Amino acid sequence: MTPETDESPLVDDIAARIRARIMNGELAIGKPLRQAALATEFGVSRTPVREALRQLQNGGLIEMQPNRGAVVRVPAPWEVRQAYEVRAELEGMAARRAASRITERGLAALREHNAVLCEAVVRAAGEGTRGGSTEGAHAERGSTAGGSTATTAANDCFHTVICEAADNPWLTRMIDRINESFPRNVSSLALAGDERHRQLNIRQHEAVIDALAAHDADLADALMREHVISSGEHLTAWYERRSQTVFHG
Repeated sequence: MTPETDESPLVDDIAARIRARIMNGELAIGKPLRQAALATEFGVSRTPVREALRQLQNGGLIEMQPNRGAVVRVPAPWEVRQAYEVRAELEGMAARRAASRITERGLAALREHNAVLCEAVVRAAGEGTRGGSTEGAHAERGSTAGGSTATTAANDCFHTVICEAADNPWLTRMIDRINESFPRNVSSLALAGDERHRQLNIRQHEAVIDALAAHDADLADALMREHVISSGEHLTAWYERRSQTVFHG
């Protein structure tokens, strides 16, 4: 057995741990990934770290930049838009299938997840009113309603419930593959400073729930497509702004 083969499980483990931190936002887009620091943190030599970073580079999550080394990759806005165009088709199909299959328990779960998002918006508005300064109000709104673990999880779970109700593992895997192409907290971060779009997101969820409860497959499909496209355009605009400032701001 070669040394490379011996290290393969270790490389995969390190890559998975770094990937998880990128996906949950702990390692922000544009952040440098220092091999020496990662090797010390994981208690390994630089070799498996270097191989893990190469693996993540091949997967599109990081990139190598001159004079900076490995950094968490900032997706091009056009990539985000194209990905969400495909996701809209897939999630529309999932909603169509779910319309005839979802249970009352599933509908209740959707309402619970959307309620978390609604409560976050209400709480953020209250904190903004109490904030002593505009800067402080924006900071509190961002930490409460955008990018938080609770809202990111609630939004993800909303879509997951519908995919599970669709009962098509192939469809679910294809949607998961798109979702895993971008850090999962970024959608919430993009909503953090935009109360109008946060409220729109909630209303669109409510409309999808109503269509599913009515078992209206055509409407559920159309509403979900509209929702995902809307979210994709908002996220694309966020990436456009971020790509202009992440290395210069």
